Parts: sequence; structure tokens; C-alpha cells
Amino acid sequence: MNILVTGGAGFIGSRYIKHVYENTAHNIICVDKLTYAADRRRIPSHILNGGNRFVFIKEDICNLQSKSLPEIHMIVNFAAESHVDNSIANGKPFVNANVLGVMNLLQIAREQESFHKFVQISTDEVYGDMTEYRTGNDCATEAFPLKPSSYYSATKVAAEHLVTAAHRTYGIPYLITRCCNNYGPSQHGEKFIPVVTNSINAGKSIPVYGKGDQIREWIHTDTHVKIIHELSALKEEAETYNIGTGLALTNIDLIDLIAYSLDKTYEIENVADRLGHDRKYSIDCSKLLKRLPHLATELTPNIKNLKSFLDNEPRN
Repeated sequence: MNILVTGGAGFIGSRYIKHVYENTAHNIICVDKLTYAADRRRIPSHILNGGNRFVFIKEDICNLQSKSLPEIHMIVNFAAESHVDNSIANGKPFVNANVLGVMNLLQIAREQESFHKFVQISTDEVYGDMTEYRTGNDCATEAFPLKPSSYYSATKVAAEHLVTAAHRTYGIPYLITRCCNNYGPSQHGEKFIPVVTNSINAGKSIPVYGKGDQIREWIHTDTHVKIIHELSALKEEAETYNIGTGLALTNIDLIDLIAYSLDKTYEIENVADRLGHDRKYSIDCSKLLKRLPHLATELTPNIKNLKSFLDNEPRN
């Protein structure tokens, strides 16, 4: 099988490539524009130099054409503008990459002779702020209304709608995954855990939106990509799955955990809250666990896994 992986030099996409390359005989065509958040060095050298099974193409997914590709059987789309703060400052790049780029990839899917599935990597942010709907420990199922709060999450919703419309109109099989926050190796420095870690190590105050009481759920990238791979192999025409662990922490609690792992003290700099900031994301993964029950152990709230990563991750 030939798998087109877009955004393959990114934080999550590169880990997906590693997992698929090392656990299957599939061929991988990696396409990445190599924007500021991408880095080819995330892809292990034994894959980059591994011969015919891996090809790297530097290209914007908006401009990618079928004639520059071999026959493609599956597209797994990690390519996206994803930093919410950037979307607030300027939403146009998010529309280009996250909407128009997906439309172009769907066109490429239509042009293939034997296309199996379009895998769209979405986000739990499409549900919006759970505190506006529910109280207590209620979580969003896949059937929950989508109410994005930022241009980033709005473009991810739009991309999902394009994928489902392409299935209804052209019969393109799809898988949509909505995952919680990821942590893992080689994450870009603009993201929360690297910002906190680097600030503490540099002896600088940590910028915290508002009171730092925002609640986020966390999963390791390697667990995330393993699940994507397993779901994409299922004989399903059109499905959407939440992916999460139930490990929910406030930002302040996570800062405490990082500081404990570093064995250092820290100072907080409270900054003006992000415009439209969601207070809480919370997803129900019972559909996923029903379909893949062997994942039950990996998808239970286990702060030891996060603590182990923080203890052992190389620091800048």
C-alpha cells in the first residue's frame, strides 16, 4: 500500500511515519511544506535513507498534484496550521492550509484508481468550551454539537465537513480522529510543555493565561499514532472517533508537575487571557474502546506516563 502522509515532518506526523515504517511493509510518501514548525530531522535517518519505501516531497498541500505522485491508496492528513494564538492574529494561513489544502487532497483522492481511505486528523477543540454546555465530569461524544471558538478550530470543523461531503458526493471512504492534547519528543517550542520547560530551565517567569485553571487532557504522541494506524486499518467506510486518555489537568497543575520533574522552582507571569479562550476540553472515548477494547489499559488516566516522559525528556 502507498500511503500519502502530509505534514510528515511535524510533531505528530513524524511519529506516525516512524510507527508505520517500522510496523508494516507500506510505502510512505511524505509531503511537507517545511514551515517554521516542521523539521525533517524529526524523521529518523534510517527512514530518510531507507531506500524505496520512503519518499520526501517538499510541497504545499494546496499545490500538490496527482501527476507528481505514484498511485495513492490512503491519505493521512496531519498538515495543518495549529497554533491558536497565531490564528487569532491572522486566520488566513489557517483557511489556506486547513480548508483549501484539505479540498485539494480530496481532489487527489478522487483521481486515484484504487483509493482506500482519507484519514483526517482533527482535534477535540471542535467541540468548543465544555463549561458552556455541561457541568461536572460530562464529556463530548462524537455526536456532540461542534462549536469552535477560534479560527483554528473553525477551520478544522470546515475540513471535517469537506471530508464528510466528499464521502456523500463522491463515495470517498474516511476516518476522522479528534484527539486531545499531545505530548512527546521534539514538540515545537511554542507549545505549552516546551514553553514551561524552557522557561523554568532558563530561570524565566512562565507566561500563564488568566488564572491557569484551563483544563486539558493529555496523550503521548506514540499512543496517538498507534491508534490512528489501527483505526485506519479497520474495514469501515465513514467513521469519526475521539481519542483521549481521561488524564485531565489544569495548566497550573501541569506546571507544578514539570517543575517537580526538573527539581526546580518557578515564577508565574499572569498575562491577559487569550481571546475566546476555552476553559475546558473533555471527550468521551467509549466508542473507541468499544471498537478496540485492547486499548483500555493505554487509554486510562495515568499520570505516571506523563511524569516518566517529563523525567526523561532531554532538556534544552
